[in-house]
Amino acid sequence: MADEPLVLGIETSCDETGVGIVRGTTLLADAVASSVDEHARFGGVVPEVASRAHLEAMVPTIERALKEAGVSARDLDGIAVTAGPGLAGALLVGVSAAKAYAYALGKPLYGVNHLASHICVDQLEHGTLPEPTMALLVSGGHSSLLLSTDITSDVRPLGATIDDAAGEAFDKIARVLNLGFPGGPVIDRYAREGDPNAIAFPRGLTGPRDPAYDFSFSGLKTAVARWIEAKRAAGEEVPVRDVSASFQEAVVDVLTRKAVRACKDEGVDHLMIGGGVAANSRLRALAQERCEAAGIRLRVPRPKLCTDNGAMVAALGAEMVARNRAPSDWDLSADSSLPVTDPHVPGHDHVHEVSKENLYS
Repeated sequence: MADEPLVLGIETSCDETGVGIVRGTTLLADAVASSVDEHARFGGVVPEVASRAHLEAMVPTIERALKEAGVSARDLDGIAVTAGPGLAGALLVGVSAAKAYAYALGKPLYGVNHLASHICVDQLEHGTLPEPTMALLVSGGHSSLLLSTDITSDVRPLGATIDDAAGEAFDKIARVLNLGFPGGPVIDRYAREGDPNAIAFPRGLTGPRDPAYDFSFSGLKTAVARWIEAKRAAGEEVPVRDVSASFQEAVVDVLTRKAVRACKDEGVDHLMIGGGVAANSRLRALAQERCEAAGIRLRVPRPKLCTDNGAMVAALGAEMVARNRAPSDWDLSADSSLPVTDPHVPGHDHVHEVSKENLYS
């Protein structure tokens, strides 16, 4: 175990400052400082508020992670950081911090992809990822079907959302129902007491001529909002639990149906589900049911590892070190639209020649 790479990962793509430390595929620390309460009164994430929160939380969160892992910063074999995609200002805080620590410590720097990290984190829960792996990533900003044959170098997008992501739709419907922010957990909670078949909400992009693997939740969001408005206009009480359950069922039905189809079409017998919406209880249950029926092995990390966290970044960084991937150069910058086809941002042959000495004190 001592021979496995010890890597610290920094995640600041949105509203949570995550710092994780892993040794190989073993999680040693997962420290998170969330600014979600600061965004709640706005009904969504405010980029400038998120960036300032990252600045304040960064050093204390790193120190907390090192203490939790029981390691010194000098012991690290590398530092990984989310280089994109995400909010530009928030990403810049993380990248700047990672570069500063890596330079001071004389350690290699790895700028990695947020989406690829969400896939790789499953290694901390269920061991080495099979190759190839089909991944369904669902969050507030992403709904994607990805095929990975090598998580460090080959991730191929099969489909993605063409409008609202699944998590974004959850937030918007929760707002219409006056349930607060974030919407995913509260709708999941209300849906458990509701009837998923009470209201026949539409399933977007499921027709025979629609793209097989793309997602669309904008029409569903509009249909649910109009149904609620019609009830209120008629002076009738809105059945929040039934609406939540029926809306949630429409979302997870489409997600799981397309994911299982992609596995069958590509001949892949493993499905990994990640991202914040992967914590949804109904998504997990329906995915398990449909995967078992199709002979597909389902891998879903525990809920804490599904949301944005530093552990997932560290996991991918450790894999980069283990496979001798080139570190990033010192001119690494944040890329808010970094494509998933770039699992990491490599540097050039001269990388790290500028700093061989440990400057950290």
